[in-house]
Amino acid sequence: MELEQAMLGRRSIRGFTKDPVSRDLLEEIIELANRAPSSMNTQPWHFHVLTGQPLENVREGNSTRMLQGVPPVREINDHGAYAGVHRERQVDIAKQLFAAMGIEREDKERRQDWVMRGFRQFDAPVSIVVCFDKSLDDNGTIAHFDLGAVTYGLVLAAWSKGLGSVINGQGIMQSPVVREHAQIPDDQVIMTCVALGWPDDSFSANDVKSVRRPVDAVARFVGFDG
Repeated sequence: MELEQAMLGRRSIRGFTKDPVSRDLLEEIIELANRAPSSMNTQPWHFHVLTGQPLENVREGNSTRMLQGVPPVREINDHGAYAGVHRERQVDIAKQLFAAMGIEREDKERRQDWVMRGFRQFDAPVSIVVCFDKSLDDNGTIAHFDLGAVTYGLVLAAWSKGLGSVINGQGIMQSPVVREHAQIPDDQVIMTCVALGWPDDSFSANDVKSVRRPVDAVARFVGFDG
């Protein structure tokens, strides 16, 4: 797959088949993602690749705690409530997804199930927990920036191999659960996770593509003629 084709075609996949993903293929994807740039070549990232019973334990633990009303416990600062244009974009994509799935505003049960899907890692056969070295935690957000780069590389590489994925902050909102069942070392900080697998073509929300702003709305060109 050409790079441009992968970048334009990629979208977040939230419905997966039950088919397993081989370790060999996952290693190919991680090898590609591992070429991402990082500050001063620090390469601060670590991937914990879960499937089978450990992943089921994470799903169950996340879901149980959230349904019991346990407040989220994340190891990085939460973004808090979005406002203004950022909130508008958040609402717009939610409307697209609910419309695709036929979830009405008054249907509290289906809306709740949709929210819980995130805590279940979207029922994907694989979840990749993305961490960074704790020794860099006092260096501000540079390591966070590096993990953004490698995580985009990960989802793009997966797409190029026919796999779908979604970067899933909900999946690590109960970080103690994830840390326990993924056996994450104490010297690493949990950043996010990526739900990954073979896309389910019958899952309507998989067809949703978010609307992006045109170039002239996101970029300024300084010093160019004309």
